[in-house]
Amino acid sequence: MLFFSQYARYRVETPPAGGYTGGMATLDVSSFPSIKSGEVTAALIWVSTGKYNLTGSNDIQAGWMVGPSHYRDSKTHFFVYWTADGYRSTGCFNLDCTGFVPVNDAPITPGDSLEPANGQSKISFKIFKDWECVEGRIEKKGRITNKEDGDWWLHIGYDINNMKPVGFWPKSLFTDLKDHAELITWGGSTICPSGNASPPVGNGQWPGKNSASFGNVQLVDTNGQGYAPPVWSLGVYAKYKKCYQASTFLDDMFYYGGPGGCVN
Repeated sequence: MLFFSQYARYRVETPPAGGYTGGMATLDVSSFPSIKSGEVTAALIWVSTGKYNLTGSNDIQAGWMVGPSHYRDSKTHFFVYWTADGYRSTGCFNLDCTGFVPVNDAPITPGDSLEPANGQSKISFKIFKDWECVEGRIEKKGRITNKEDGDWWLHIGYDINNMKPVGFWPKSLFTDLKDHAELITWGGSTICPSGNASPPVGNGQWPGKNSASFGNVQLVDTNGQGYAPPVWSLGVYAKYKKCYQASTFLDDMFYYGGPGGCVN
């Protein structure tokens, strides 16, 4: 079966010499009980090499998703994803294969339902490559290690200043993402079977005060500290603007979304 994918998102481009080492944001979490089997709507942070060569891109993703075919329900779920060859043969969602390593006492597990209150709530995500040797240790599933190995870490929370580690993607999974990323993306996306009307993005509203948003949009250094992305480095992408759009980026945030309904 062929699938039709669409999106409304912002992306930092033209990376500095050392590349990017992470991104963070606070996302509105929406519920879509009407999403059908074969359809997906999601909001995510996407860390990528951006290289689409013979070996394919290295990608890391984290966010929320409604995907009945994957989860066997229409609830909103927290998800993580990775690939080291452009989605060909490596990688998976959540803990469906060896890859993402959860830590003990994590506040949430990949695949868990988020069940937003009253149809919408907020949650913060931070993905960053941690090269720093931090005093103290974090207990990983099955072993204790110093945080000095350059793995890609995911933190999550309901307060941008009080996030906790969920787990990490070992740097050994990747080729081009071993040292840095070239693209960091924030936004919403959909997938549906070709020929079907596409599902909503965000909360289904056009960008504005009543729509879904990405706030606290920042890049992250190797110490886990956020900093504002240079405005000149940001590009906005919304290919099917009759179905999805993104607002102007202002004060480290943007609104995004749309009702869908596009057909390929």
